[in-house]
Amino acid sequence: MPRKVVQGPIRDKEKTKQKLLAAVGKILRVKGYSGLKVSKIAAVAGFDKKLIYEYFGSTDKLIDEYIKSQDYWSKFSPDIEEEIQVGKGKEALTQGILMQFESLKKNKELQKIILWELSESKPILKNILKQREDVAANLFENVTDPYFGENATNVRAMLALIAAGVYYLNLFPAYNGTEFCGIDMRTDEGRGEVEKVIVEIIDHYYKTKKAKG
Repeated sequence: MPRKVVQGPIRDKEKTKQKLLAAVGKILRVKGYSGLKVSKIAAVAGFDKKLIYEYFGSTDKLIDEYIKSQDYWSKFSPDIEEEIQVGKGKEALTQGILMQFESLKKNKELQKIILWELSESKPILKNILKQREDVAANLFENVTDPYFGENATNVRAMLALIAAGVYYLNLFPAYNGTEFCGIDMRTDEGRGEVEKVIVEIIDHYYKTKKAKG
């Protein structure tokens, strides 16, 4: 049977929602988070601002949905049980960090969101941070903590430093310079060196910090 094509109000509503979400991204790129006002979002999308309230409930909920669509860790949800069963916890963790490193380089809107998180305290930002922590907690509790046992907290600290480095080494060259510790973070060679060290550190911990017994 041919696939049924959805038409009418439902399809129009979805298209309108996508245009409103796209308007949030455009404003972030051009004006930054200070430009995310309801009237501005509506104007950029080409709709009456009443549709923001009708389709999302509030401007904050619209922005929250946009942030979720961009945030890597909010979407990173590997099949933890399967990874454990086939012994690929290390690979899943390493690839997740490397993909975030590359994703953040390309995603200018996410860069703006992270800068926003560092400069203001807002419920909408605390919500997305909590979601990231929930994903991390699931990863720790099901993958790294059982493997490392008494060294689990030490491993979490190592991953915190790597995650912070992933953020900073993408934000710094995007705004204020090209080199950090003499490594040009805008070149494939420079980024490749960082990626190689990330792999080496995680591999070292898996070899030396495994729980005894």
